Amino acid sequence: MILADEEATMAAGAMLAKVARAGDVITLSGPLGTGKTSFARGFLAALGHAGEVPSPSFAIVQPYEHLDPPVWHADLYRLEEERDLDELGLDDLADAVLLVEWPEQAGRWDHALALVLDPDPETGRRRLTVSAPAAWKERCPFQ
Repeated sequence: MILADEEATMAAGAMLAKVARAGDVITLSGPLGTGKTSFARGFLAALGHAGEVPSPSFAIVQPYEHLDPPVWHADLYRLEEERDLDELGLDDLADAVLLVEWPEQAGRWDHALALVLDPDPETGRRRLTVSAPAAWKERCPFQ
């Protein structure tokens, strides 16, 4: 799927929010500046979040408990070791959706809907690649 700009990236996040459920893990990979946080902003806005959505690069985890379902937005870019992840409590979020930027820093979540955003060198747009586990096959809007 090709995303023309930030608006299209946010719209893709909004599409996914419509089918997300508590307990889902959605990973967002790709180089810096390819729209991972923009995707998350669209996702959160579609669930009713009206405020700012800062990149959780420094906080590492930003919970949005007021949403239905609640969403925890994590950015693992600054994580130094996988064992540091244990202290964040992200493995026990059955009642929330977990959005994870830079999941490769953790090496977990093989059951996640894995999204990769890459720059398309020919057009300058973003390419969204999706890897959907069995639990997502019927409801993933990007197939």
